[in-house]
Amino acid sequence: MSLQPDTLLELSPLLRMQWEEAQQRYVILYPEGMIELNETAAAILELCDGQHNLTSIVDKLERKYDASGIEPDVREMLESALNNGWIREIIAY
Repeated sequence: MSLQPDTLLELSPLLRMQWEEAQQRYVILYPEGMIELNETAAAILELCDGQHNLTSIVDKLERKYDASGIEPDVREMLESALNNGWIREIIAY
């Protein structure tokens, strides 16, 4: 599935992302288990709050980490998250 740059993104309502002290990392919790996230994935997914799209997520991360040219990597991660059902696109009517 191809991600549209202007479509708002949010974490799936069936999942919850939280800091897990035992693993010392952010995780995604779902009914059957848990997915451990690395720091980069957590930073990206934290911005999937229904208020940000690909473009704004990239902008925020580039400012936060004083980086540039990260759009392809962020897009790849978000498309993977979308295909895995971790996030969903919000369709405006």
